[in-house]
Amino acid sequence: MTLALDVIPRLGAALLDVPLSVLDLAPVEAGRTAGEGLAATTEVARRTEALGYRRFWVAEHHNMPGIASSAPSVLLAHLAAATSTIRIGSGGVMLPNHAPLVVAEQFGTLHALHPGRVDLGIGRAPGTDQATALALRRTREGLNADSFPQELAALLRYFRGTDSAGITATPGLGEQPDIWLLGSSGFSAQVAALLGLPFAFAHHFSAANTEPALALYREQFRPSEHLDKPYAMVAVAVVCADTDERAEELSLPRDLAFLHLAGGRPQALPTPEEAARYPLSDRERQFILSRREGQALGSPETVRRQLGELMERTHADELMINTLVYDVEDRVRSFELVKEKVAA
Repeated sequence: MTLALDVIPRLGAALLDVPLSVLDLAPVEAGRTAGEGLAATTEVARRTEALGYRRFWVAEHHNMPGIASSAPSVLLAHLAAATSTIRIGSGGVMLPNHAPLVVAEQFGTLHALHPGRVDLGIGRAPGTDQATALALRRTREGLNADSFPQELAALLRYFRGTDSAGITATPGLGEQPDIWLLGSSGFSAQVAALLGLPFAFAHHFSAANTEPALALYREQFRPSEHLDKPYAMVAVAVVCADTDERAEELSLPRDLAFLHLAGGRPQALPTPEEAARYPLSDRERQFILSRREGQALGSPETVRRQLGELMERTHADELMINTLVYDVEDRVRSFELVKEKVAA
């Protein structure tokens, strides 16, 4: 759908009313090391802090050569020390992979070191294959998604008091970060609503479920000690460049990386040249087009329209932007354009 030009300023103005945040995957680019990828993520955290973004979250992934954020609490400690004002957090810690006590101690430590700056985003899926999830947990207990409510309840108890076995999380008790639930379907939306927690929806890979999940969250929300009314953040994939054509070029490595991942062949993020040369079949091209649904890709004018439409549909309280491109300067440039030309 194309909007008339005179509508664009109204849509852009709506973005001024919501905070903008960042979701980073600590990508490892082809020909570079994990250390270089983590250094680039640190640079992006510093630069987006200077631009005025509210949060900088990293996502837990395992057994993926192109993603270096396998240990969120370790990376977040480094990012918090490298910045001073931006909130740092997990988007998220995948609870089936960890004993709740471990998560409470890790994020209690982060909160004790950086009070008032830590978010603990919790997800209910392993974020990896079952063999890797089992290697992480070392037992099948807790790996089933049906165990998530009990695991979450145990985690919350460690922040609030001693559990039934007399175990006290230290740090943990009295050091509770802001807790979010993450989701890509209605299940986590309902859990977040019943517990009165803020909810972050993964629109960047589950666009079709965004509006139904947010509707469930808002309809079933119960006020709590955390919130008196619903607070919904929408995570969206964005690549913003000076022109639509340049944004298209920058998006090709991400497209190819997801294509490899869907085929069970996760790899480092390819170069733009490698991605441009890749011989796509019609089926692969269709997969990429379907993946792009709901994403914002293009010049500032194009991205403003796309994000404006998203805001009108979701009425999100906050937008979290994920930008996956090969070069760190292109990554930062995209965040600059969004902050200075899309949301201005």
